[in-house]
Amino acid sequence: MTKAVLKAESFAEQRAYAERVKALALKKYGKTPNACVITFGCQQNVSDSEKLKGQLSNMGYKITDNIEDAQFIIFNTCAVREHAEDRVYGNIGTTKALKKSNPDIIVAVCGCMAQRQSVAEKIRKSYPYVDMVFGTQAGFRLPEFIYKRLSGSKRVFDLTLDNGEIPEDIPVKRDGTFKGWLPVMYGCNNFCTYCIVPYVRGRERSREPNKITAEAEEMIAAGYKDITLLGQNVNSYGKGEAHGVNFAGLLRRINALDGDFVIRFMTSHPKDCTKELIDTIRDCGKVSSHLHLPFQSGSDRILKLMNRRYDRAKYLELVNYAKEQIPDLCLTSDIIVGFPGETYEDFKETLSLVKEVEFTSLFTFIYSPREGTPAAVMEDPVTREEKGKWFSELLAVQEEIAQKNAPRLVGKTYRVLCDTDCGNGVLSGHTRGTAVIEFSGDKSLIGQFVNVRAESFDGALKGRII
Repeated sequence: MTKAVLKAESFAEQRAYAERVKALALKKYGKTPNACVITFGCQQNVSDSEKLKGQLSNMGYKITDNIEDAQFIIFNTCAVREHAEDRVYGNIGTTKALKKSNPDIIVAVCGCMAQRQSVAEKIRKSYPYVDMVFGTQAGFRLPEFIYKRLSGSKRVFDLTLDNGEIPEDIPVKRDGTFKGWLPVMYGCNNFCTYCIVPYVRGRERSREPNKITAEAEEMIAAGYKDITLLGQNVNSYGKGEAHGVNFAGLLRRINALDGDFVIRFMTSHPKDCTKELIDTIRDCGKVSSHLHLPFQSGSDRILKLMNRRYDRAKYLELVNYAKEQIPDLCLTSDIIVGFPGETYEDFKETLSLVKEVEFTSLFTFIYSPREGTPAAVMEDPVTREEKGKWFSELLAVQEEIAQKNAPRLVGKTYRVLCDTDCGNGVLSGHTRGTAVIEFSGDKSLIGQFVNVRAESFDGALKGRII
């Protein structure tokens, strides 16, 4: 695993650019400018957008959700599925009229989709009103990019992907007040044949454990009670690093910090999931009893085609051990239906695994080809219509499992973080796992832990504060 921290002088340079932007933007617009950050995709993208907002705030911009009021508009994009890209292009198109009415508006596109050379070229040729395009590793240079554009330079395109730099100490403007994201690593080395992420996020790079714990302490001091550790594959954290701290060790360090909070994490890869990690979840009272462990397919043949580097037996061994060690385990997973070359017999192996494990919930997808991945050129004879039938069959099986198991939650008392005001005096929150429970209470409890006894289930778990 490559490890390098961005040089201090690089940050000093960007801080200098930020001060120049603050003065130049105020002069150009004659008022405090507004910035609108529009985010597509995963939690990592949300976290990246919080850093973009932090930098923009340092440059004197006021963050707004109203694109029509913004002098700077940035789309932080996702490349995982084609549908996400189509949505981005549609949204970018809406800025054409805004730019026509006010040519001084700056429009930017960044993130995973922007990292792809084909996308950058399409924007260069077909969207001339987009001022800057930069990829996943260039976000820390936002002050420089804005300064150059405000100064009248040509359009900015930066698709740097050197896999070495880990930007630290970037200002963050978090969206929430008690639930927050904490990246621990970036990139992915797995190269699953269907996935574009390694090509747009680069190779795995882990942050220093002391940097992570320091940021966690800052979040706790600021009142954050639900902290989610992020990485494309958190189970790979620390591999090849001199500090010798693996992901289980990192969890134990954060668990030992003072404060009343819960630790969650995503995403895990089964090939790197260990009994040590499962034992750590069991032993650490602040770590959520939730394990999201994507298996993608129950067929060993398809798993090999996907380059997942584990088999059905290994997956079930991990799952069974986790269930033994963590009695209240919330187990979730991802499934791809209709991978190229998959037959109905392969799909039935997925169904049988779902029935055997009885997951708490599933995130299910019909296979979507991504240009530039090996799977995109694999023979795929099964029709979309047929895959849709398999997909519906899978949903029906999981729904049956959920309906069977949900009543088992009734009669237990849970420590719940209130996170949603449902209206009419009803709140909801998450247990230490991921179960959502509704209960009566005053909205002043939002952001607080309460003990809730589950009393009924009628499509949703309902209880009362005790």
